[in-house]
Amino acid sequence: MKTRRIGPFEVSAVGLGCMNLSHAYGTPPPRDVAAAVLNGALDGGITLFDTAALYGFGANEELLGDLLAHHLERIVLTSKCGMHGVNGQRVIDGRPETIRASVEASLKRLRTDVIDVLYLHRLDAKVPVEDSVGAMAGLVQAGKVRALGLSEVSAATLRRAHAVHPIAALQTEYSLWTRNPEIAVLDACRELGVAFVAFSPLARGFLGGELRDVSKFEPKDIRRAMPRFAPENYAANLKLLDAFEGEAASLGCAPATLALAWLLHQGDDIVPIPGTSRPEHLGDLLAAPRLALDAATLARLDALINRHTVRGARYSAATQAEIDTEEF
Repeated sequence: MKTRRIGPFEVSAVGLGCMNLSHAYGTPPPRDVAAAVLNGALDGGITLFDTAALYGFGANEELLGDLLAHHLERIVLTSKCGMHGVNGQRVIDGRPETIRASVEASLKRLRTDVIDVLYLHRLDAKVPVEDSVGAMAGLVQAGKVRALGLSEVSAATLRRAHAVHPIAALQTEYSLWTRNPEIAVLDACRELGVAFVAFSPLARGFLGGELRDVSKFEPKDIRRAMPRFAPENYAANLKLLDAFEGEAASLGCAPATLALAWLLHQGDDIVPIPGTSRPEHLGDLLAAPRLALDAATLARLDALINRHTVRGARYSAATQAEIDTEEF
């Protein structure tokens, strides 16, 4: 497995986003399947594992704590604070006292004394980012966190946070069909020496090539509320997928491999963290760093799937109101 840098850490070029083992896309997989995913990722050379207090309202951190506790010396374990479950509801809370309490709970669930990278999951509009990051910096000084990150924030917010404490990584959705980081925050990361961690690099499953019938989404699948997956928009987006699968077939690879390879070609400072709940899909993720794409292929992919050709916003208006990122 090729490697890239996140702050002080050398990590696998492709990490594993663990959210869907406990959260967001309907019924999570059984524990034995989740274990097979995590163990398969370890065996394949993945060393970056990403979770959050929010995922499964703590269940995902507990899962990783149970299954990865004996491998902490060989992995980089990241989690997030500032958004968690309260009485069964998702709450954004960036107050310093909440962050400190949240991290103490995360450490217990993860069965560790230190979190390698702690992200602020969402910017709390009621709390200055300086206050939230200041509390996180205190956790670094206390030896409970090694490095800090931010999630779903703008270039301006990144600069404000970085002035308080060095930011090692910024995490935001990035893929062929979500290009928002290209507006400003990717450049800001490079200016400040911040690694860019791309979540949902397979476009919420779209670029995996198997998601054809959105009517089969389970009631609690978060994609039901995402405009791009609304039936009228998704029918148009599927036309893009056919051509994308043709590009993958011509290269002899899976669509997921091609999607991740495109991201890896956007810069050596980008680390995608795809997720899967199916162990048999790990091979497609692991193959991406070995797939070389020439300039002509990259140009065709850019022209095929981009902000002009994809139909629908990435979030509903209500969710977008909670997000600090730049939008086209």
